[in-house]
Amino acid sequence: MNLKRRFEHILKHHSWFLLCFMKIGSSFFRFVGLFVKTDPNLILFTSFSGKSYNDSPRAIYEYFQTIPEGKKFKYVWAFEHPEKFPEVTCKKIKIDTWQYFITTLRAKCWVTSVNIERGLKYKKKGTFYLNTWHGPAINLMGNAVGCRKDFCWDHIDRFCISGNYERSIIERDFCVRPANLLPSGLPRNDELYHVTSEKIQNLRAKYNVPAGKKVILYAPTWRENDSICTDNPLIPPINLQKWQEKLSSNYVLFVRAHVNTRKLLNVKYNDFVRNASDTPFVNDFLLISDFLISDYSSIIMDFSILERPIVCFGYDYEQYVQARGNFYFDLDQEIPSGICRTEEAVLNYILHCDYAKEVEKVKLFKNAHIEFGAQATQRCVGEILNALREGETR
Repeated sequence: MNLKRRFEHILKHHSWFLLCFMKIGSSFFRFVGLFVKTDPNLILFTSFSGKSYNDSPRAIYEYFQTIPEGKKFKYVWAFEHPEKFPEVTCKKIKIDTWQYFITTLRAKCWVTSVNIERGLKYKKKGTFYLNTWHGPAINLMGNAVGCRKDFCWDHIDRFCISGNYERSIIERDFCVRPANLLPSGLPRNDELYHVTSEKIQNLRAKYNVPAGKKVILYAPTWRENDSICTDNPLIPPINLQKWQEKLSSNYVLFVRAHVNTRKLLNVKYNDFVRNASDTPFVNDFLLISDFLISDYSSIIMDFSILERPIVCFGYDYEQYVQARGNFYFDLDQEIPSGICRTEEAVLNYILHCDYAKEVEKVKLFKNAHIEFGAQATQRCVGEILNALREGETR
């Protein structure tokens, strides 16, 4: 795996090498594809580049298992470590292997939240490609990042968006064709539109939240760096002992690391600070949380669907902007609470905010960015079925 990470590091930081890799690799697999027969009933799934079994591809796959027409298809999931996902009962393969690339050429349909071709471009004319993506745009992405101009996703057949403000961003920075944008919302978020008090109570019991206590979820995004380290640990500048002293009488704090971060350092779990990183069901924690503390992660968009207060803990805002570039909108102006740059500001917000007023601010934020949702899974599956029935090609 270290060799793979080193190769990815070289690709990312040497544009000439990336260009050569893309041209040679794409041409090679287009040639190989001439000799690989497409299976009209094979659907290939990946999520977060094979790191997990979750997100919108999981929602789509599991929906397929519940409908009569789904029984005729063959399903394959690709993972970095297939053995870590015993709950996936269909065929599993290791991503970035020869078997994986041959499977991409055999599959009639691709479903992913990031990418299938691993930086290449060799999709067959008759393959249907659905990219759910993994969150509405906040950070600069694709060709807007640094000097990158290699994103050209004009061959993606459907790309999910959650609001009209994303249209120009996805068209410009990923070169997705306007007609191929799917105004559906994200399948992973459908359940956030269908919340019941019974569901919340069951989840509170599942995660042992004491009666009468409120829940805070802290879910920061990852920070890119120039290291080839596989873990990319994050060290938030917080004193959890202080948090416990000020909040533990009324709150429980769940902490969730990003899939690319793997772990947060200086975090010791106890009855107040709980580990929310080891389960794929992030929606469970969104549903039971009274507050979300994040930073520049699209999880704030997901949480806004629930219309509950959001805290943007941007302790490294200036450094982050300098390293990665600005954002698609002014966080201080549009995120309901603005940017809290210190842990004292975060704690003060939690302890003293007017909850009802903050809810109203979140509603305005949601309405400006999240316009589509609630039936995204059915919409995506419908697009796949229509394409496979009609033999839609590009």
